Amino acid sequence: MQRPSGRAVLHHPDSIGDHGPVNQATHDHEHADLTADAGVRRVLRISIAVIAVATIAGLILWWPSGGASLTTGVDGQGDRVNATVIGDTPVDCAGPDLGESLQCDEIRIEITSGPNSGTTSSFQLFPDASAATPEFESGDRIVVIEFTLGDTGEIAHSFADYQRSRPLIVLAALFVIAVVALGRFQGLRALAGLGVSAVVLFGYVFPALLDGQPPLAVALVSASVIAFAALYLAHGISDTTTVALLGTMAALGLTGILAAIFTAAAQITGLASEDQIYLLVSSEGIDLRGLVLAGIVLGTLGVLDDVTVTQVSAVARLREANPDYTVTDLYRTGVHIGRDHIASTVNTLVLAYAGAALPLLLFYSNVGIGISESITSEIIAVEIIRTLVGSIGLVAAVPLTTILAAVVVTGTGLPRRRTPRPKTRDRTERPTAAAANPSAQWDEFTPRGEDF
Repeated sequence: MQRPSGRAVLHHPDSIGDHGPVNQATHDHEHADLTADAGVRRVLRISIAVIAVATIAGLILWWPSGGASLTTGVDGQGDRVNATVIGDTPVDCAGPDLGESLQCDEIRIEITSGPNSGTTSSFQLFPDASAATPEFESGDRIVVIEFTLGDTGEIAHSFADYQRSRPLIVLAALFVIAVVALGRFQGLRALAGLGVSAVVLFGYVFPALLDGQPPLAVALVSASVIAFAALYLAHGISDTTTVALLGTMAALGLTGILAAIFTAAAQITGLASEDQIYLLVSSEGIDLRGLVLAGIVLGTLGVLDDVTVTQVSAVARLREANPDYTVTDLYRTGVHIGRDHIASTVNTLVLAYAGAALPLLLFYSNVGIGISESITSEIIAVEIIRTLVGSIGLVAAVPLTTILAAVVVTGTGLPRRRTPRPKTRDRTERPTAAAANPSAQWDEFTPRGEDF
């Protein structure tokens, strides 16, 4: 008689089918995402369909009258053309006679783009002791404004900016390589979502705002379009992505409401910077306070999707590790995981806005404006509202997304009946006589006369 082997092979119930055991890696991959039963999945699809219909209705309602377009230039302000510096010569400054001769630098350039490409021209730089005056060297690649003088019809040029396309293209190429090298095909999908975001901003948001459409409504509609594209392209169409999208939209709605309340309470006018004043003068009908709200919503969206996707994935992994976890268990543990993430994310958001306002803060400090006056000035107060409201939205995204994911991953959200586990004996408990001597009979434990 053949003795049985001392080893026992245990197969997972789901890993055995008509063709034998299934590869374990394949089995794990199938459970990588959050899954819901048919009833819950139907609710998710209905919810996401409602948001999609509302987004399409918003696009139709607040579509710019001139249509969606990518802005390429500004009419009436000359044409921007590329040029290369070929030399400079000291000359007497042109203009009204001020009673003394001033020496200017005449910068000679060769036009390298536009209808006058290949021709040479020049412009003058007036003497200025400030460090803001550019210094040119032969070979510098610059951008100039090309315009026609009204009295003579002569073509003239003035300095506008430096050409930066080459370093930016190189940096963008390094960015794409880094994303694709680490993310592979998912990285490509994420880049596609980034492209959709750029098209939405330049093709819809900017024309709609310039057309006088309500900024907060435009921001929420465009944020919904961007969220749909970015999440589904980067993470695929699944219950996990759908729950993350619902959590993102809920947190965005809360962010928009808080931004509207506190910008009104703080009496934000939207006229804190020269750029905003120039925008108001050049384009009538723009709601500058609404632009502040739109900036808060769109700025928060860039961080929200990271938080929501992470929380949904964490809940899915917790349920996969312990199928007996209830909604309460998943929520409590998921929020605990999200605390560390939200702490670092909020710090990142605060430092990003503080870095953007750093020159202004230094200016206030240099001219002797106190910290309290600096904080309550509108231009700084806007950044504070932007930071705190956005941070509240991020904090709210953790419990909102976690509870939604916990309910979905458990099917109906009701606690699952726990499987009773065998009671383990305390290691400090002293073994009984029966345990010490398995062969002992019941008679050995009957009371004896001397025990009484």
